[in-house]
Amino acid sequence: MEAPPQEAEVLGKLAAWADAQPAIRAMILTSSRARPGGPVDMLSDYDIILAVTEAERFGREDAWLSDYGQPMVRWGDESALCGLTTYFRSVIYTDTVKIDYTLWPDSLLERVADQAALPEELDEGYRVLLDKEGRTARWQRATHRAFVPARPTAAEYQAVVEEFWWTTTYVAKSLWRDELVFARWVLEEDIKNGELRRLLEWRLEMDHNWAIRPGVCGRGLKRLLPPDIWAELASTYVGPEIEANWTALFRTTALFRRVAREVAGALGFVYPQRMDDQVSAHLDAIRHL
Repeated sequence: MEAPPQEAEVLGKLAAWADAQPAIRAMILTSSRARPGGPVDMLSDYDIILAVTEAERFGREDAWLSDYGQPMVRWGDESALCGLTTYFRSVIYTDTVKIDYTLWPDSLLERVADQAALPEELDEGYRVLLDKEGRTARWQRATHRAFVPARPTAAEYQAVVEEFWWTTTYVAKSLWRDELVFARWVLEEDIKNGELRRLLEWRLEMDHNWAIRPGVCGRGLKRLLPPDIWAELASTYVGPEIEANWTALFRTTALFRRVAREVAGALGFVYPQRMDDQVSAHLDAIRHL
């Protein structure tokens, strides 16, 4: 595989193309490539907002996606912002560049300027690459606080802990029934990528003054967590054997217990030890049925 083109080459090519398209009124770079200190490597996406006069036509047609290069694979979706429909078109090109285009009706440029706060995708960080009428000039500056977890309340902490222990019972029942696919889905997606990840993010924010973006779906956990906590988390990922997944479940509960206590101690909350004891005994009882 050849190395992808350099960022300056890709952005220069896109800016020249957009400048020559009368329907495109502005082009904005967002996400990691526009965020100070954002983790960027040669495989990082280019997240591009195109503000156009004919958003519905751009969303309906796809020939323009080949203007940058030859698409290898693509995917699309629709959403809304400030009451207007937006279109998402993601393309991986044969030169290995991946561009995520978000199509805006150009009237959104003014609507964003009139809002009390920037949309999260802009507040995370943005760079205006092209603005033919200077309509982004009234936009607020990005605070780079979007997607930074907030300090939880006692009620939010309690809800996460209760949901974690409640959900573990589904893993135990499914492992006892030899329903590996469902057991793994609950353990990996519902628990680890749900309650445990949220708790781990709170834990790492404690070390970074509640000011760091951990990344979507745990992408930054290995880089940001204390090494010993990361090692415990890594040990919960196992193969398809039922007994190994029982071990993974109890390693997961041990890690959750440890981190939940640390978060509770730092924030002045109370960890529900009685709930932990009762559910843990219940899980062990199912394992030995």
